[in-house]
Amino acid sequence: MTAAFLYAAARTPFGRFNGALSGVRPDDLAAQALTGLLAKAPALDTDEIGEVVWGCANQAGEDNRNVGRMAVLLAGLPVGLPATTVNRLCGSSLDAAMIASRTIDTGDADVVVAGGVESMTRAPWVLPKPELPYPAGNVTAVSTTLGWRLVNPGMPAEWTVSLGEANDAIAIGHPLGASGGRVLATLAAVLREKRARWGVAAICIGVGQALAVVLENVSS
Repeated sequence: MTAAFLYAAARTPFGRFNGALSGVRPDDLAAQALTGLLAKAPALDTDEIGEVVWGCANQAGEDNRNVGRMAVLLAGLPVGLPATTVNRLCGSSLDAAMIASRTIDTGDADVVVAGGVESMTRAPWVLPKPELPYPAGNVTAVSTTLGWRLVNPGMPAEWTVSLGEANDAIAIGHPLGASGGRVLATLAAVLREKRARWGVAAICIGVGQALAVVLENVSS
């Protein structure tokens, strides 16, 4: 098996809810992150990239229809470069990095780009699909910004408590699909700064999940 290495990382600024980035579409944010990352690897031939794996939790608005693929095209990368979008809620982009690592480990690709995106501000209001055409009753619009929506009545109530609703003022921000990637990239930067060898990137995930990645600084 081929060892996987974290080569470079980049991100856009993380803004406040309804803040300076509220006018920017999530697919444009993702494209900017891709462009910024590739700028850190000027010697890389983009034809060598075998896959793009992108995390996104909401996917209810401008980030629908495989936002990873949309970012590839908006960033001007080769049309033949495939991309997939994964959803593991708050752990989406960390999961994307793990998928990228496995893809390299198994020899399916030599270079994989992984990341994630979320615009909490631009998450849309949605309407449930009516069971009958032209319903006579009222329909309630549901915000997709934070928390669960259109909850299945068969789901136990204690499983639908949203960490986002309970902690909507996290100090460093929590754009769901992008948070895991930032945790991993920050860990890599800290390991290099402190010349430490080992670290763990971990993140909690809605509906009782979690992810963790052990990172080794091979230059320590």
